Amino acid sequence: MEKLSYKLDVFEGPLDLLLHLIEKNKLNIYDIQISELLSQYMEQIDLMQQQELDVAGEFLAMASHLVQIKAAMLLPKPEEGEEMRRELSGQLIEYQKCKRVAKMLSEQISFDSFCREPAKMKADMTYKRSHEPGYLVAAYLMAAGRSKAKLPPPEDAFSGIVRRRIVSVSSKIISVMRKLWGGMSRRYRTIFDDATDKSELVATFLAILELIKGKRVRIEGEGEEQELKLISGGGKHWKDEN
Repeated sequence: MEKLSYKLDVFEGPLDLLLHLIEKNKLNIYDIQISELLSQYMEQIDLMQQQELDVAGEFLAMASHLVQIKAAMLLPKPEEGEEMRRELSGQLIEYQKCKRVAKMLSEQISFDSFCREPAKMKADMTYKRSHEPGYLVAAYLMAAGRSKAKLPPPEDAFSGIVRRRIVSVSSKIISVMRKLWGGMSRRYRTIFDDATDKSELVATFLAILELIKGKRVRIEGEGEEQELKLISGGGKHWKDEN
C-alpha cells in the first residue's frame, strides 16, 4: 500500500514544523531548548486538531520523541538526553540545508516545460576540410616515423657491439712481458704502439695494472719520460710460468 503524506498548512513534515518554530521563536538550532520547543510544538498540534485536520502519525511520533528527550534530560544522568538533543539538532541542520538547495533549484528548473528527445540523424562522413600540401606531407612523415619506431632495430645497429673483437687481458700480459724481457725497461707510451683498436688498448692497460698489482713491473718518471720497468725477480717468475 502506498504511504500517504500529509501537508498541514505550510508544513511538509515534523522537521519542517520544528524548523519553523525555531525560526519563529529565534531559538539556537545548535543548542535547542527542548522544553520551550516542546510546548510550542504541542500548541501547534492542538491547533491542527481544533481545525479538524487529520494529523499524520509522523507528527505525533515527533511529539513523543521530544517528550522522551525532555524526560531523559531530567534524569540524574542526562547524558543520554544530551546525545538525543544533539542528534535532533543535526537532523534539523541537515534539513535546513536541503530546503535551501531545493529553493535554489526551484528557481533554476521549471517543470512546466517539455523537452523532446533528440531526433536520429544520419551522420555525414564526408571530410570537407581543406589543407595545404605541406601540412599533409608533414602529417604523413610523422605517421611514418611512428610506425618505424615500433619496428625492431636493424642488424647494423648492433654491429659495433656484437662484432667487436675481444682481446683477452692474459694475452696482453704475455705481450707486455715479452717487450720488457729483453731490455728490462721501455717507454710507457711505446707499449701501446701496436694496439689497433680500443679493445686492444683497454686490454693492454688492464694488463699493465695487473702486472703492477702483482709486483712484476713498475712505472718510473713523469710525463713523457715515464718508463715501464721490470722488477727484479718478476721476470724470472714470469719465465718460470711460461
